Amino acid sequence: AAFPKLMTAGKQHTYVETDSVRYVYQPMEKLYMLLITTKASNILEDLETLRLFSKVIPEYSHSLDEKEIVENAFNLIFAFDEIVALGYRESVNLAQIKTFVEMDSHEEKVYQAVRQTQERDARQKMREKAKELQRQRMEASKRGGPSLGGIGSRSGGFSADGIGSSGVSSSSGASSANTGITSIDVDTKSKAAAKPASRNALKLGGKSKDVDSFVDQLKNEGEKIANLAPAAPAGGSSAAASASAAAKAAIASDIHKESVHLKIEDKLVVRLGRDGGVQQFENSGLLTLRITDEAYGRILLKLSPNHTQGLQLQTHPNVDKELFKSRTTIGLKNLGKPFPLNTDVGVLKWRFVSQDESAVPLTINCWPSDNGEGGCDVNIEYELEAQQLELQDVAIVIPLPMNVQPSVAEYDGTYNYDSRKHVLQWHIPIIDAANKSGSMEFSCSASIPGDFFPLQVSFVSKTPYAGVVAQDVVQVDSEAAVKYSSESILFVEKYEIV
Repeated sequence: AAFPKLMTAGKQHTYVETDSVRYVYQPMEKLYMLLITTKASNILEDLETLRLFSKVIPEYSHSLDEKEIVENAFNLIFAFDEIVALGYRESVNLAQIKTFVEMDSHEEKVYQAVRQTQERDARQKMREKAKELQRQRMEASKRGGPSLGGIGSRSGGFSADGIGSSGVSSSSGASSANTGITSIDVDTKSKAAAKPASRNALKLGGKSKDVDSFVDQLKNEGEKIANLAPAAPAGGSSAAASASAAAKAAIASDIHKESVHLKIEDKLVVRLGRDGGVQQFENSGLLTLRITDEAYGRILLKLSPNHTQGLQLQTHPNVDKELFKSRTTIGLKNLGKPFPLNTDVGVLKWRFVSQDESAVPLTINCWPSDNGEGGCDVNIEYELEAQQLELQDVAIVIPLPMNVQPSVAEYDGTYNYDSRKHVLQWHIPIIDAANKSGSMEFSCSASIPGDFFPLQVSFVSKTPYAGVVAQDVVQVDSEAAVKYSSESILFVEKYEIV
């Protein structure tokens, strides 16, 4: 209250002293940033502290007026608290302050990764159920019987994001009531005509009860549902699980596993330029073998030679390298010894590095442009280049300026604005040859084109990128064919457009 009375016009300095305290201030448009210290304090340190306070303001308030300051008061208080503690200046910079205020937690990230894995499991069950309902409906129509409900026209293409929200509608009619099967009709081509309320409802994170109820419904209908382990609290023993391990478990496979089971894992690391060009592309994979019956311990695994061309291949040290080079067959150096039982044994690794844009499975074109009103209009489109793949649970995360909510005009799939992380999350349930492209248009005020990069992309697929395929499994002595099962998964470790 005393400071305005002490202000005098025509002075060049930015401090005022009284008998007991010193007022150090800095004009900021219509406001003042004011630091009150003792007269014994170091004026140079006070000025440096004052400058740091002034730098913090624009990070949490877009305009320097009283209304904006009041609306962001709590964020500013938290940031100020990191600069001064108990009256003393803390040794921090602007980047550290932002990190502390965001309260970034590794345990929280692991918890979220486990939670996302559970959600993916539930979505996979829903897709499989949708395909089954589609098949039943087609069989019923062929027999001339009643239809089993209004599944979307493309099999397996409905999104779990819409469960329990206005994006899902139960079809009416006696046929649905007679069969006891809920009809689901999901429009993955929602456009601007959709109501805003339905857009906000298309958010899986807050619909865990709906996911659980859907899984319970599948159980009641006789489906075999794998138990979804509850997420452990942050800091628990499972918190040590890495995010990559959670991604590997993203697709739950309910296939029957034979005594000889093959698992093919493919991992992508992709970094693309916003104006085109490949900065980094690496595909790495692992083929593991699991044998549960000692009668099949001594076997040979024949791979298709056409699918291993162009890959940097590396076999396990105990695998016969010459046999693999000459016949593309995996067997132990000592054929008299069996493979280990009840253990996942990695027998082959591969790596593929390229700078060719044709190697990129999914291209993202983000085109922000200045709208002449201090903001940007953004057009984003995706296109599947590797049309042999079926990408599931595709998420494109677009960074946004702090505290600026986007206005989405047109989109495929679903979207969600995360105000805490300042990102727009765009979800597409499935991208395949039948649905290989899509787009989104939105606008943001108080933004520049560089605010929308880097984009982060994630997806999973049951089709491996490298295409390593088992051709046959035979016993060493008799060369009799051995019945085997196999599963494959493609996941993203990092996929960004910078």
